[in-house]
Amino acid sequence: MAEKPAQAIEKMSFEEALKELEEIVRKLESGNVELEKSIEIYERGAKLKAHCESRLKSAELKIEQIVQGSDGKPGTEPASFD
Repeated sequence: MAEKPAQAIEKMSFEEALKELEEIVRKLESGNVELEKSIEIYERGAKLKAHCESRLKSAELKIEQIVQGSDGKPGTEPASFD
């Protein structure tokens, strides 16, 4: 079975990148991948992981939480994920 061509990571959605990363992990965990191919897909996996982390961080920065101000009126402020 031929593999599909690799999509440009920077154009992938979070979900697409995560799905491919999960496939890479499964392949590597199976132990049925030749050394050179293992290195190649591991490197792509590292790039996919960084892309996913970047997309998550970007989403966190866009999320706001609704808060009640000292005057009792609702307002928004950046959400805290700590």
